[in-house]
Amino acid sequence: MKLMAARAEREIVKKDSMTSADSKNIESTFKRKYFMVIGINTAFSSRKRRDSVRATWMPQGENRKKLEEEKGIIMRFVIGHSSTLGGILDKAIEAEERVHGDFMRLQHIEGYLELSAKTKTYFATAVSMWDAEFYVKVDDDVHVNLATLGMTLAGHRKKPRVYIGCMKSGPVLARKGVKYHEPEYWKFGEVGNKYFRHATGQLYAISKDLATYISINQDVLHKYANEDVSLGSWFIGLDVEHVDDRRLCCGTPPDCEWKAQSGNICVASFDWRCSGICRSVERIMEVHQRCGEDKNALWTTDFVQTTTSSF
Repeated sequence: MKLMAARAEREIVKKDSMTSADSKNIESTFKRKYFMVIGINTAFSSRKRRDSVRATWMPQGENRKKLEEEKGIIMRFVIGHSSTLGGILDKAIEAEERVHGDFMRLQHIEGYLELSAKTKTYFATAVSMWDAEFYVKVDDDVHVNLATLGMTLAGHRKKPRVYIGCMKSGPVLARKGVKYHEPEYWKFGEVGNKYFRHATGQLYAISKDLATYISINQDVLHKYANEDVSLGSWFIGLDVEHVDDRRLCCGTPPDCEWKAQSGNICVASFDWRCSGICRSVERIMEVHQRCGEDKNALWTTDFVQTTTSSF
């Protein structure tokens, strides 16, 4: 699967997966090479979560622009539109965007049951807007150490098709009415079987070739009920390296704090029982203070020169 950037651009631009404002930037953004694009999945109801992320691990204002220019790191909150286009929910996001300028709007109708579709549209839109080595998806109730994430991904930059996350294999839930019910459970064999290995949805990263593959084939990629399962299914049958890195799924204090004190700083921290940081608006600052990397780490790390020997 040798995917050329020129083909990707030609195919993607044909798609109407970005807003008209974003499409005007395609020509200029494709000329610049970026290190990674981080899409923070968010919802209309999550204004307080977004503000808590802005107050902790997401650089603001000129620092975010500096991050793009000096480190090649793009960060955006990712959200689509409401079912009533131009309604009060969309207007609230537009007002927030005028203040912060940190949104990536998708041609997608928001809804919890539409997360698989949103994931496809995110990767397709991101790869059309920014030519990056890696594309990351993270939830807005997760704490991230950006420099540690960058160093982790830099260790895999020579791998053309890499899928990085905390790999898991949970049960396929056939019973209706339960959380994470899988309507297509019968495709996975006998009742009680488990899913194939896939990265947990709180945070994962894929290389450019895989993001391009999703973009080109988005119309025929099947969507399962759960977004993380869908993503994993799209890579079955491809020559993809799965990297299981447990630093991408540390627990909140004391777990991530103990690891930081021992020199093994976590990439991402959250509570498994809540599928994110429990009461993240109230607690993410505490996680940041107890488990965050040095405040200068992001600016002093040279991701181009970074190499790792642990993989």
